[in-house]
Amino acid sequence: MKATGLRVEYLSNPEGIDVLRPRLSWRLEADGRGVEQTAWRIQVASTREALTAGVADLWDSGIMASPQTVNVPYAGRPLTSRQRCYWHVRVWDQDGKPSPWSEVATWSMGLLHPDDWQARWISFADHSPVPTRSDKLTLPPARHFARTFATRSDAPVRRATLYFSALGLAEMYLNGKRVGDAWFEPGWSDYRRRAYYRTHDVTALVQSGEANVLGAIVADGWYAGYVGYGLLAGLGPNRSGRALYGKTPALLAQLEIEYADGARQIVTTDETWRVSADGPIREADLIMGEAYDARREDPAWCRPDGMKTGWHWEPAIPAEANGPVPAVFHDNRGDREVDLGFHAPTRLQAYPAPPIRVTEELPAKTVTEPSPGVYIFDLGQNFAGVIRLRVTGSKGQQLRIRYGEMLHPDGRLMTENLRKARATDFYTLRGDPEGETWTPRFTYHGFRYVEITGLTERPDPSMVTGLVLHNDIPLTGEFACSDEVMTRFWRNTVWTQRANFVEVPTDCPQRDERLGWMGDAQIYAGAAARNADVAAFYTKWLDDVEEAQLPYGAYPDYCPYPMGHGTPGKNFGTAWMDAGIIVPWTVWQEYGDTRVIERHWDSMTRFMEWRRATTTPEGLGVSIGNPWGDWLNLDDPTPVEFIDTCYHALDCRLMAEMAEAIGRPLEARQYRNRLQTIRRA
Repeated sequence: MKATGLRVEYLSNPEGIDVLRPRLSWRLEADGRGVEQTAWRIQVASTREALTAGVADLWDSGIMASPQTVNVPYAGRPLTSRQRCYWHVRVWDQDGKPSPWSEVATWSMGLLHPDDWQARWISFADHSPVPTRSDKLTLPPARHFARTFATRSDAPVRRATLYFSALGLAEMYLNGKRVGDAWFEPGWSDYRRRAYYRTHDVTALVQSGEANVLGAIVADGWYAGYVGYGLLAGLGPNRSGRALYGKTPALLAQLEIEYADGARQIVTTDETWRVSADGPIREADLIMGEAYDARREDPAWCRPDGMKTGWHWEPAIPAEANGPVPAVFHDNRGDREVDLGFHAPTRLQAYPAPPIRVTEELPAKTVTEPSPGVYIFDLGQNFAGVIRLRVTGSKGQQLRIRYGEMLHPDGRLMTENLRKARATDFYTLRGDPEGETWTPRFTYHGFRYVEITGLTERPDPSMVTGLVLHNDIPLTGEFACSDEVMTRFWRNTVWTQRANFVEVPTDCPQRDERLGWMGDAQIYAGAAARNADVAAFYTKWLDDVEEAQLPYGAYPDYCPYPMGHGTPGKNFGTAWMDAGIIVPWTVWQEYGDTRVIERHWDSMTRFMEWRRATTTPEGLGVSIGNPWGDWLNLDDPTPVEFIDTCYHALDCRLMAEMAEAIGRPLEARQYRNRLQTIRRA
């Protein structure tokens, strides 16, 4: 028997976590049957060399008689900002036989205190008007930011670590190389309260004793782009459906270089950076799509030898210089004045979930031509992601690329279900006779079929490859049986889960919605946990849920909740709001995670107090909030009052069980009594 698959806070070798007592987990592998773990020992050291030598200078647990393999809290010396930790574990079987030490795993701590951040939020001078609702979409170009710096020549670089955040989406570059392989960083949150930051080890990208360039491409993302059904319903600033958090994206970055002699150099975002709007990404929106003009490419924009690019560059400005930006925000409460200018997030949090990555490639299988010059590529599978396009053509030739999940009977692309989502990309060729390859970076679509127009000759299927995008959550469950229909049904659930686990558990990946609808999340959470390791994903999202909790205690219909808080009773619904209880309970049940209960206990208690106040004295439910009810039962809908009573009872049972799990017996008894009252009613 041996320990494998070492994890810290459910993640493999994470960089930049901010949990002060991280939990350590591992899996067991054994050749025989009936083998069980009876004890474990963990060692943690500040260097790999110390750990290999048996010097556990941070923590040595000693031999602990326990079968526990999941969520063992670190109990060593206090951890500090930037601390690097190396650890391994060995286990003992039922016969007292020890295993060899596991492979060494690592984690690093992030920037734990506000004072650790020396960087300033920067942006570009934004003189554009506040967007309005119209038939013409507002789709500004992505901005390129860059700064040159020199490293020492008299000491080698021991380690270089990049910490960054953004209001919007950011891809970081160092000396022309993209940093990491994650998409849509740093992540979606309620940006005024909290923004995520990411941590990357960039040691291999720094050039010692030479000029270096740190750069970023920044797009609107969830912060300033179109979100959900905002355009359809006329929500947000000037009913535009975009800029729901703010009008102008911003960047925060801090590169820390540690030299072999112990000295440290810090490169931060400030007014020495330059910014350009002349790059090739002319439009970039998660829902509407991306437009790319390859004639504007300059591969050297982030290299020391290429800073003399022909693009127009301006000095970056402090982000707070973009403000105030008054606008009229509309939601179901009506119209009110808001400020869309820069507001620094109250706090920065290390991103706690697996990143969004390309996890699979799907080559197109066939190409059809339902009408002259209109080509439909079939990728054979419905999924969420983007495409990689390989094409040869003339300079200035423009391709329009649309996406859909189904075809009409005559073979045309079906897009009626997309509503206001344009879901269209544009690519303008630079005319390279050797061919061109392009992948959009700041959008994604839900699709099986790709329609391309603008080609001058019939294409081969190899022109298009689908890139599957979702939070990189490892699949842990499989199912197969002799009934191919049942097996296919399970495969469909996995593909659906992958397509909808993009930053939050969304309701759909294709139309103008893609929101973290709570009813969808709670009804599927158990199945999700049996398919894949979703603990870290839900840990992240439950922070979003608590942050979105309405002032009077209810949880809104979806989280994050960017449309404004609106009128009480118009932004929550039975079975949707109850996800705030059901999903934490599910995480506890599936992973033995009591910390998620403790973390959200006060929030769940506020919700339950509000829930009791909105029922009848006998404990019966009432029709309150949005009457989503039995969502798919169209012919004979179940009364909302009955559903509300059932979910209230369920919440009481789950709260009683969770209270017992975290040592709150009095509250457990109170919830059990409340449950009996509802049953008698």
